[in-house]
Amino acid sequence: MIIETPRLILRPFQESDAGDLLEYLAEPAVSCFASMKLNSVDEAKEASRERARNPEYYFAITLKDSGKVIGEIFTCPEDNEAGTGSAEHPDTFSPCWMLNTAYQKQNYAFEAARAFIDYLFRKKGARRIYAYTEDSNLPGQHLCERLGMRKEGLFVEFVSFIRNPDGTPRYENTYQYAVLRKEWHCSPESSYTDV
Repeated sequence: MIIETPRLILRPFQESDAGDLLEYLAEPAVSCFASMKLNSVDEAKEASRERARNPEYYFAITLKDSGKVIGEIFTCPEDNEAGTGSAEHPDTFSPCWMLNTAYQKQNYAFEAARAFIDYLFRKKGARRIYAYTEDSNLPGQHLCERLGMRKEGLFVEFVSFIRNPDGTPRYENTYQYAVLRKEWHCSPESSYTDV
């Protein structure tokens, strides 16, 4: 699957994306991506191959004019035992997105996330999409709100991705945002191509 927006192409990863991947994962900007840190081109090649194994739900965010990978967006389908979703037909998704810091504050994250969420609703049958963001990540909260997601709650000391200098876990307070298919306003500027 390829998702196209006015300025971006979201496409499956390729091993040749390793250099661009290393560029933004040598020092992940947000602590929730700390475990994804890459230290070498070889690690980046393996990471690109791993991402390529999930072409329905893991996309490289590329600039349409140059093909440069400036980030990624991905999700895993979730079983929903309480609702109608199942392992065969999941209806709940929690996307994550990450952008190279050199390309932030240019609305690329909004453009990519809007197209990806639209894809999940229109092509993957999503009923509910939710996202997490740290209480200190104001740009992430603003992005969720711009996407039309509602703030559902704050999880206090929800998770730890990094350690304090003394070795103890550093817990983060985390907001959850969500939007339902019936609340979603489709993205008419996005197009989809099966590959």
